[in-house]
Amino acid sequence: MEFVVLPDTPAGVALAARLRALGLGRVVEHASGRPWIVGDWPAGQVVSAAAGPRRLAVLGCALTSPEQLTRALERARTPRDLDALAGTLAGSFHLAASLDGEVRVQGSLSTARQVFHTTLDGQTLAADRPGPLVALTDAAVDAGTLAARLLAPWPPWPLAEQPCWEGVEALPLGHYLELRRDGTGRTVRWWSPPAPEIPLAEGARRVRAALADAVAARARQAADAPLSADLSGGMDSTSLSFLAAGHPGGLVTTRWEATDPADEDQLWARRACAAIPDAEHLVLPRDEAPSWFADLLDPDPDVEAPFAWIRTRARLAYQARRLAERGSTGHLTGHGGDELFLATPLALHTIARTHPWRAVRHLRAHRAMGRWRLGPALRALAADPSFAQWFAGSARALTAPPPEVSRRPDFGWGISPRMPTWATDHAVETARHLLRETARRRPGPLAPLRAQHANLQDVRLCGDTLRRVDRLTSRNGVAWHAPYVDDRVVEAALAIRLEDVALPDRYKPALAEAMRGTVPEANLGRASKSEYSAEAYASLRRHRAELLELTDDMQLSRLGLVNADALRTTLLALPPSSRSLMPLISTFACEVWLRSLAAAPAPPTPAAEPASAPAAPSASAPSTSPA
Repeated sequence: MEFVVLPDTPAGVALAARLRALGLGRVVEHASGRPWIVGDWPAGQVVSAAAGPRRLAVLGCALTSPEQLTRALERARTPRDLDALAGTLAGSFHLAASLDGEVRVQGSLSTARQVFHTTLDGQTLAADRPGPLVALTDAAVDAGTLAARLLAPWPPWPLAEQPCWEGVEALPLGHYLELRRDGTGRTVRWWSPPAPEIPLAEGARRVRAALADAVAARARQAADAPLSADLSGGMDSTSLSFLAAGHPGGLVTTRWEATDPADEDQLWARRACAAIPDAEHLVLPRDEAPSWFADLLDPDPDVEAPFAWIRTRARLAYQARRLAERGSTGHLTGHGGDELFLATPLALHTIARTHPWRAVRHLRAHRAMGRWRLGPALRALAADPSFAQWFAGSARALTAPPPEVSRRPDFGWGISPRMPTWATDHAVETARHLLRETARRRPGPLAPLRAQHANLQDVRLCGDTLRRVDRLTSRNGVAWHAPYVDDRVVEAALAIRLEDVALPDRYKPALAEAMRGTVPEANLGRASKSEYSAEAYASLRRHRAELLELTDDMQLSRLGLVNADALRTTLLALPPSSRSLMPLISTFACEVWLRSLAAAPAPPTPAAEPASAPAAPSASAPSTSPA
């Protein structure tokens, strides 16, 4: 699916003609007859309705119907009147409305469905990806944002959501884009995080209902075709597999053969598979499937931005092809469950202020598991920097040694990022400047509470990546769905009391309670989580030659951002800590992206507009292909 939303103005006619030259040939019209949504999408992925001069469309996967949308339209007089509908639909989708000359368009809270926008000749237009906007405006790569993408493990919000193209913006959390009658646009907040006040039992009931609806939306879209799902052995994928087990078209589960013989996931996956005997359980063999970091010399056709999961790009394509052979057109992934349900120590910062006596138990448990020293832990808890102050501190620490894993807890607003040791002074200072400028603007966090802010940042990072994964796998025949990052699931998880879900000695208590009676008790009782450092080291050694080739004539070096010799030294003598490998992933993601831009074909030259259309500048081919 790919689309652009246009304002209800005469200029939209000319813009639609230019978009058709880019291969976006399907058109949904405003009531005025002017083009409204121009794009390309598979059958069954758009539900729409009309009521007088008003139009409404839901693009993607949602539990809705034309009748429900019509009822909402009949009540709506302004874009704001659709808040209730947007806040109740289950699934993952974009919502677009045309109301008497005004337009509303929005994506999802997680960015799995994102809205990008730009202004051209006074007209604001929106799209589900930057590509068409880049082609229309001849936008250039934002070199400063690219330098920040080298940060590991990732740039902090809001830098992580800044598009890599000059003049292109992304919708912030909880906002929709409104296009006025004159074609200008503004962002409007419609959603805020819920207060975490719901007791665990009620919260778990809401989580279960939201997850069941999320899976039902995918099952309905799959119709009679098989639905496939991850079944790695972890609680997240296991829960989805059991929720999907009754799909009339059948269920195909997948898991990867482990590299590490000590990987516990395999044992737990086999137990879960035995409890779903009617499903086909597919084990993807290690000796046939691509390993991590495979095929990084191949350009990527999706050049929106550096791809955070570049290390598993070849594996994902292989998995999608295997599932397509079995008839699946939609796959459920468990990604997003960790981001929502894993206990975060940041919750202790809030609990210590709202329920100090309960905080004592939490602190004792965290100290026992993390081997925290009491003095540093208490001092960290007492510190209370604002989000802007924390951001400024992160700018100062870009080249400091990575924070300790244990012994000294950090209750800041997130993981303080670091630049790779092979980043040049120019790259470091560019990233530091961006962080400092952001801190000077004193941005508010995604949520008032640290734990919720961290949850939302992680959910949005996950959604951003899964949006790109879906494009990759869809090119290989299977759409990738992540029910955990659906709006209703995110809301339900965030609303549960922190003191009920933040105990480190209980593994994902909200999800475990939600799935009780659906997932076997033995699987819900799992208290461990596998780690994959063996896979990382084995794959880096296997593909060392190709990775070293990426350091020859590096695009990042040409831009003055990376010292290729220092990077080669790291590849030839891998660091002993797997945490030190994370900067390699962000660096290779940026390098592959730049090489893909250079290798991409130029977009077609748009056809001339009809003579009756207002004059508009021709879209000369940009120096890089649209994202």
